[in-house]
Amino acid sequence: MAKQSMSSSGIPLNPIAFIRKYDELWSRLLFLIGALIVYRLGSHIPVPGINPVNLAELFSRNENTILSMFNMFSGGALERMSIMALGIMPYISASIIVQMMSAVLPSLEALKKEGEAGRRKINKYTRQGTLALALVQSFGMCAGLISQNLTLSSGLTFYIPAVTSLVAGAMFLMWLGEQITERGVGNGISMLIFASIVAGTPGIISQSIEQVNQGQLNLIVLFIFVVLGVAVTAGIVYIERAQRRVPVNYAQKQQQGRKIYAQQQSHLPLKINMAGVIPAIFASSLLLFPASLGQWVGQSNDPTMIQKILQNMALVLSPGQPLYLILFGAMIIFFCYFYTALVFSPREVAENLKRSGAYIPGIRPGQQTQRYLDHVLNRLTFIGAIYMTVICLMPMIIQSSFGVPFHLGGTSLLIMVVVVMDFISQIQAHLMTHQYHDQTLIQSPSQS
Repeated sequence: MAKQSMSSSGIPLNPIAFIRKYDELWSRLLFLIGALIVYRLGSHIPVPGINPVNLAELFSRNENTILSMFNMFSGGALERMSIMALGIMPYISASIIVQMMSAVLPSLEALKKEGEAGRRKINKYTRQGTLALALVQSFGMCAGLISQNLTLSSGLTFYIPAVTSLVAGAMFLMWLGEQITERGVGNGISMLIFASIVAGTPGIISQSIEQVNQGQLNLIVLFIFVVLGVAVTAGIVYIERAQRRVPVNYAQKQQQGRKIYAQQQSHLPLKINMAGVIPAIFASSLLLFPASLGQWVGQSNDPTMIQKILQNMALVLSPGQPLYLILFGAMIIFFCYFYTALVFSPREVAENLKRSGAYIPGIRPGQQTQRYLDHVLNRLTFIGAIYMTVICLMPMIIQSSFGVPFHLGGTSLLIMVVVVMDFISQIQAHLMTHQYHDQTLIQSPSQS
């Protein structure tokens, strides 16, 4: 029998042999692709009772505002007013609320330590919060649509089917994201956001080319932005892979008899940006909610006092405005520290090191190790928070300074790069698992 051609890494070069050997990985990739196709098809199903002509005029009038930014995160579903117009933001907002409450309420904090059962209860509370937020946002969106004459009818004849469709779309996206995480590759919510951002990339490229042809955008300025985007992408990759390796030594241990093994040395890897892309998503979602509410409900031909207040709120919270930049930067820094504190506990790490007989050279086990790790973690988080703030705010400042006629999203670029890096690392982990399993099967007969 002829041997299969293999690459230097042990991966079959023949596609059919690759599919047969890595059937589980291939099925996960197919499920991911199928789920993203279903998501993109669902984003084109319109909400009943919408006037498409008036809706298109609304988005043409509000180009490069908070609506366009919210539309980007929904993958164009908001512009088409599809059943998935709310996007994944209700689920993200509910996750923020549950995680913040778990740091305050002892009962939720105890659930986090109960393992799988506690995680299921927390997920149940998150789903319930998603449903409540989706109901509130859908009612507000429908009220805004009626106030701007974007519907074919009003009253219960519009509210019941529209609210039901929007809530069902938001809950379906939450379920789809969980299924991608469980049966696909990568984090499901991140993959849905990534698909939404990528879906608008061809439109941005064609819009840029058209503006260059019409003279609205200088070709040199566009080239500078492209080079800047490549440089920022390289910087994101470098920072996301950077680590602070804290050395850890294990005490000498005696095995059976009188044999004593030499001291083992290892390290504790601490990432500069341990929070990942979560702070940018959290900050964007929290700022998008009041701004989009003011944008939808506040506009009217004869506004009331409350609508005027909502109009001013939508104006000052538009991307590029000074208050938006200040709040966005402050919220990113806050969520960097908050989420890092949730995912990494210096006290627990210090206790685990002490129980396993490990110690940091020059640092006594216990409280001194905890204080040392907390000091190192605060410095790394500060650097990571400044890095993320610069990445997210720099494109907005450049856009407002140079008058670029299209939206520049540092948050979207950060999400895309981080999600792609996580996707590649999970693919590599699946491949390494299969190779380790194959080596074990090969070695076991010879050992027996």
